[in-house]
Amino acid sequence: MRIHISSHTLKRARERGTNEQKIREVISTGFPIPARHNREGRAKVYDLRENRLGKYYEQKRVEVFYATEQDVIVTVTVYVFFGKWEDKDADLL
Repeated sequence: MRIHISSHTLKRARERGTNEQKIREVISTGFPIPARHNREGRAKVYDLRENRLGKYYEQKRVEVFYATEQDVIVTVTVYVFFGKWEDKDADLL
């Protein structure tokens, strides 16, 4: 299935600390998470071990929300959370 990443999603990705490659990866290989408004969500936890905005983080969790229109996945937005998760497939923050 083709993936269309909206300009809104790309803008939010830059602001929140991720990129187009990670968005595509989350959609393809991430685990499902709850979504509203007839949308779908997927998330993935990445090892980070870096400073962001002056604070050190072990991991980041990227969540992508999207709609499927015919045979195209159209992204709605992306969220990025920084912290440490015990289980990389944890569906709860």
